[in-house]
Amino acid sequence: MDNHNQIAENIKKFRELKNFTRDQMAAELDMSLSGYGKLERGEVDITISKLYKISAILEVSVSQMMNFDVSNIFNVHGNQTVNGVEVKEQNHYSDQYKDKYIQMLEQEIERLKNN
Repeated sequence: MDNHNQIAENIKKFRELKNFTRDQMAAELDMSLSGYGKLERGEVDITISKLYKISAILEVSVSQMMNFDVSNIFNVHGNQTVNGVEVKEQNHYSDQYKDKYIQMLEQEIERLKNN
């Protein structure tokens, strides 16, 4: 996956972790839902100013947005390696996102059970 598509995917991951809908993001960014969807799918290039706005809305740094690695969320034992690669810095926010991600998955399981 190229860097552009990875950033788009990271935006989606953070949006879901923060419990924002695509509608909310589109409204906050003064975009159409269709336009925001294209941005999140990597179908259009994201501008630096738009990336800064998104990171402010989601309350994450641009660096986190660009370099997010979901495998760090599941490094629950604080190991210094993730997928066999040495981790230089331990992510202090990983427990918060792990818990949020687990909660999101549990909600999705309940939704699927009720359908």
